[in-house]
Amino acid sequence: MLDTSARLLRLLSLLQTPREWTGAELAERLGVSGRTVRADVERLRTLGYPVPATRGSAGGYRLGAGAVLPPLLLDDEEAVAVTVGLRTATGGAIAGIEEASLRALAKLEQVLPSRLRRRVATLQAYTVPVPRGDAGPSVDASVLTTLSAVCRDRERLRFDYHDHAGAATVRTVEPYRLVIWGRRWYLLAWDVERDDWRTFRVDRIRPRTPTGPRFTSRDLPDDDVAAYVSGRVSAAAWRYRARVTVHAPAEVIADRIGPAAGTVERLDDRTCVLHTGADTIETLGVHLGLLDADFDVTGPPELLTHLRRLAHRYLRATTSSAPDDPTG
Repeated sequence: MLDTSARLLRLLSLLQTPREWTGAELAERLGVSGRTVRADVERLRTLGYPVPATRGSAGGYRLGAGAVLPPLLLDDEEAVAVTVGLRTATGGAIAGIEEASLRALAKLEQVLPSRLRRRVATLQAYTVPVPRGDAGPSVDASVLTTLSAVCRDRERLRFDYHDHAGAATVRTVEPYRLVIWGRRWYLLAWDVERDDWRTFRVDRIRPRTPTGPRFTSRDLPDDDVAAYVSGRVSAAAWRYRARVTVHAPAEVIADRIGPAAGTVERLDDRTCVLHTGADTIETLGVHLGLLDADFDVTGPPELLTHLRRLAHRYLRATTSSAPDDPTG
């Protein structure tokens, strides 16, 4: 039988799982009587752990949220995961949490067992991040918590917004999801005034309070919200666009390109249309080259000129008798 201290730690570990435990189940796991379980639950409550109990055949014990944060009980893998996550959080992607992350990290590393401290130190010592050319914008932690709360509670939100051109507007939306892509955060929401789905950069949002009334949930525009948002964000930034007929099945082409490169529309079993674009003609040419399939393209004119130049260049690279490139 476990001694009292060890038994309390074991009981706390069981109660931290997201389920309810009956007194009989806890007694069996701990190898004690139901009376001892009830006494141990009272000891945890005295230490500051809220352990509400429900009566009845389906009732039991669970760990609730309290007014103060009691000590956490983490296993080895959880402790390493939290430590690595806190180190990452000090990188500045979310404004205002760097100092708090460092304080939490210092407290956690102070109590880590030597075996875990060694694992974390080894990971840190032998991990070399690639410097980012563009650090990306940081977002306010309070804005993130506000947006996540209205998504959860299905409350309308009004906010001031600056678009990519710097134009200021006031938007009213039904918020649904937060999506993080690289170091940028986006809000997927139904724009009430525009009667359509819209994606907003979180670093450009300034929420207005109080929030609006609750709304009835709509079906999301796509089951894969991350792919939907990344595709919309990329398309909004395209300088050049093209509609390309590809002589290959739609599912094959969809597997060869990412959502940031475009969307695929099925025509028949052997043909599809790729709606694609890029900020430069050269990048657009790369997208088409990666298809590894025959395709027909009618524009824009800059793309046609670039593809002809590439065709002559590749021809010269493979034969010494190729004609000169008339386009230079």
